[in-house]
Amino acid sequence: MTQLAIRRWDPETALVAWIASVVSVASFFYYFHRGELLLYGDAVAHINIARRVFDSRTPGLLQLGTVWLPLPHLAMIPFLVSDRLWRTGVGGSIPSMIAYVFGAVGILRLVRGIFRASGGPHNGARFAAWCAVLIYAANPNLIYLQATAMTEPIYLALFIWAVVFFADFVRILTSVDQTEKEPTSSALNKCGLCVAAACLTRYDGWFLAGVLCIAAAAVLTHYKRAFPNWRRTLAILIFLAVAPVLWLAYNAVIYRNPLEFANGPYSARAIEKKTSTPGTPPHPGAGNVLIAASYFLKSAELNVAQGNWGRLWLLFTLVGTAFACSIGSPGRLWRCMPLLLLWIPLLFYMFSIAYGGVPIFLPVWWPFSHYNVRYGLELLPAFAVSVPLAAFFLAQLPRNRNVQLLGTIAILAVVLASYASIWRNPICFREALVNSRTRLVLEGELAAYLKALPQNSTLLMYLGDYVGTLQDAGIPLRRVINEGNHRVWKQPSDPEGLWERALANPERYADFVIAFEGDPVSMQVNKTTKIASLAVIHVSGQPQATIYRAEHDR
Repeated sequence: MTQLAIRRWDPETALVAWIASVVSVASFFYYFHRGELLLYGDAVAHINIARRVFDSRTPGLLQLGTVWLPLPHLAMIPFLVSDRLWRTGVGGSIPSMIAYVFGAVGILRLVRGIFRASGGPHNGARFAAWCAVLIYAANPNLIYLQATAMTEPIYLALFIWAVVFFADFVRILTSVDQTEKEPTSSALNKCGLCVAAACLTRYDGWFLAGVLCIAAAAVLTHYKRAFPNWRRTLAILIFLAVAPVLWLAYNAVIYRNPLEFANGPYSARAIEKKTSTPGTPPHPGAGNVLIAASYFLKSAELNVAQGNWGRLWLLFTLVGTAFACSIGSPGRLWRCMPLLLLWIPLLFYMFSIAYGGVPIFLPVWWPFSHYNVRYGLELLPAFAVSVPLAAFFLAQLPRNRNVQLLGTIAILAVVLASYASIWRNPICFREALVNSRTRLVLEGELAAYLKALPQNSTLLMYLGDYVGTLQDAGIPLRRVINEGNHRVWKQPSDPEGLWERALANPERYADFVIAFEGDPVSMQVNKTTKIASLAVIHVSGQPQATIYRAEHDR
């Protein structure tokens, strides 16, 4: 067994895993008791995409769709077989909670590895590592998200471990002792596996894969004499990071468009085009990478502190990164590369906001609302690792130990005060709450009507926006004809598909029809006289919902 494998199970790592597990479970029960697991509309959508793989009139993997990547949904499926875990949302929370624990352990491993690679003084290294774990695991926004079915905790864990294994690879390859060649190859292969999984979790992983392949190529090219199998190992890394190619192929075969997820009717661009006002900028930062970067950085600040205190976090993070890259033996520039990789989210989102149709709305900047503020949480690993490094290295500058202690306490005080300021109302929770209020009212009122319908009845309903209604009512998705029953490979139209036939003749295929003003069902039901309105639900800020009874002639 290698030293690397032994370190993986040391008591300190086990303790971090245990503490993170306790925090995860305790916070989960807190939000579960308050009924706040399903505030995010995206969390509800993720759960029901996973559920319809086996609970549908047309079950199968094609129910995974195209816009969201499949790994989080596949991870949820075993936990959503239970109707209770589906209805409560608990089944969608479990993969996020597991990822949260692994992310905390990964932060510990990463900081310890940075100190080993630096060749600098190791006094206080354990303290810095635990501070990093505290910053990551105690973040109120991450604690809320890990209790939900959102994909950010899963991606963060994969991102962190990809950097951990890449750091192991670089550290061993650049060390004076050149005897551990097999662990080097193993570390890079594990990095590739994490990257491949990240690529199937969020599109951020695609950018990560490209950057890591370039970084690995640069390191292997520089040290190829010390590592004779560098070409084979690089080929393995590239092979394990081809998930984007597989997803493009899937879209090309099934949807007849390899970029269906990017420019299709459910893509971010299409949604932005549908919701934006003509003659006004679609969102802040569109077409301007500097403004886009400022919005992302501000969202990152708001995820760790209120007001302008987040600027201190950015300052400490930059200082910590600079110090870590400036110490140590020859080869330190290569060894600080893993730390620089933690800034990848900034590059990805500045370009996504500017040119990818991905908006971030902040409550403190125009347009003064909450939308995708949680994206800033992806800079949390950089904060968690670099802020303790800044405290550690700054404490080494003065020779007076009292000054060192006071400086360290001052930085930690900023961290603790920042988290205390956002603990009661973390911005990710606030984002979910603000955007869910009227939706939950509409879904709750509609669910009350649907519960009274005969249990063997068939419904016709568009599930793109209010699938939580069925989840709340406990109505299996297999009882509902919806847009997921469309044969997407039939282009440009499929008049023989179940969804299309039911839209054209709802009285032949459904007992009841649920239409929301402006959705595909509402635009078709007015063309038939063989349905009768049973109830109309009005909720301010939401489209009108109408329940119809079909008059069968079959």
